[in-house]
Amino acid sequence: QVQLVESGGGLVQPGGSLRLSCVASGFTLDYYVIGWFRQAPGKEREGVSCISFTDGNTDYADSVKGRFTISRDSGKNTVYLQMNSLKPEDTAVYYCAYSAYWVGLNPLKYDYWGKGTLVTVSS
Repeated sequence: QVQLVESGGGLVQPGGSLRLSCVASGFTLDYYVIGWFRQAPGKEREGVSCISFTDGNTDYADSVKGRFTISRDSGKNTVYLQMNSLKPEDTAVYYCAYSAYWVGLNPLKYDYWGKGTLVTVSS
């Protein structure tokens, strides 16, 4: 059973930075994709970024390009989301999710999800 555990959320001022971590375990495939998603109150869940563990291919939502960077540490089975120049509109619960295929940022295509970590951007 695939398990995902997020950490690193918190309260940060506008313009600040946070780094989220997602530790993945329980998978057996050599190729898989980890995506980061977020959901703000009253809004639908949206894709933020994703990365394939095998070749490091990445994708980003337009709203975070140039501000967020996704990376992986294969030895630790961990994916990071470095978030810089944070804005109040980035406030949301951030989730990581697992897919055995490259499916981009469509949350409906991911099979396993973590419980999320809350990011609040406010002064």
